[in-house]
Amino acid sequence: MKATQVVTFGEIMLRLSPPGHQRFRQARDLRVEYGGGESNVAVSLANFGLGVSFVTRLPDNDLGECALYTLRGAGIETEHVVRGGKRLGIYFLEKGAVQRASKVVYDREDSGMATIRPGQIDWDAAFKGAGWFHWTGITPALSQSAADACLEACRAAADRGLTISVDLNHREKLWQYGKSPREIMPALVEYCDLIVGGSREAESYFGIPRPPEDDFATVAKAMQERFPKARRIATTVRETLSASHNTYSGLLWADNELHASPTYQLTHIVDRVGGGDSFMGGLIYGLITWPDDPAMAVRYAAAASALKHTIPGDVNLVTVDEVVNLMEGNGSGRVKR
Repeated sequence: MKATQVVTFGEIMLRLSPPGHQRFRQARDLRVEYGGGESNVAVSLANFGLGVSFVTRLPDNDLGECALYTLRGAGIETEHVVRGGKRLGIYFLEKGAVQRASKVVYDREDSGMATIRPGQIDWDAAFKGAGWFHWTGITPALSQSAADACLEACRAAADRGLTISVDLNHREKLWQYGKSPREIMPALVEYCDLIVGGSREAESYFGIPRPPEDDFATVAKAMQERFPKARRIATTVRETLSASHNTYSGLLWADNELHASPTYQLTHIVDRVGGGDSFMGGLIYGLITWPDDPAMAVRYAAAASALKHTIPGDVNLVTVDEVVNLMEGNGSGRVKR
């Protein structure tokens, strides 16, 4: 294993989906995969050659072992995964097509991560040698104890001088334990150097009103005023023409300047799930690789995410060379011989 450069923290789940584009009621078997917002980012970073550690809590049973096996097979360090909880979280995915949207059904109650508590992770050991910590808004949406554990992690990372990033990832279906995002998220985001989220998350989490025409520079400035530690604010811009055809680009606010990627025409989407995670992974890699070139970083992130939409499953299985090749305009899809 490579020395750990980035630590991600969150839940990896069992993903069950009907074959192809079948509806749930048609399915007589379900395809098994493993994924989750923070573990998907870890896979991207490992594919890009960085040393990555994923921290989570998994049940001590065969399904927990399967999740660990998947992570280790991707080249991710799992030494600081702890065991416990009744079960592995599950989500069911029905993939949409054309004008029929995809559907997700969550089954995560009492999972290992939903019942995690502060003090169960040795953050001194987990952060040893690392320079970056990443989490998402999904973890504090699971339960009060998961939110408390996430706050503990952010404080520990900040105390050690790590760069901290968050993908706000608003999941309305998950906030069911009696607290609203506005009660929980601000205290966590205060620790972050990089925030990824758009006007919808800014309004839902922080009460920042949407500006006319959804001007992202205005939203980014408002978030920086609210969270002075955040030097960079990013978002993706997706126009959904159908479930199979989207346009896609990225924006990054850095040093009082807005940087935009090219817009990609995603005309035959294979799997949209994990698209935002692949943008996040690409952005972390880009900012580590080109720390003084935010324009390059957001171009890399958008290209990485565009390629993810061609890959079934949660994770982005592309290489740096493939991303750079697309950035250079080589997106014809011709066979490489």
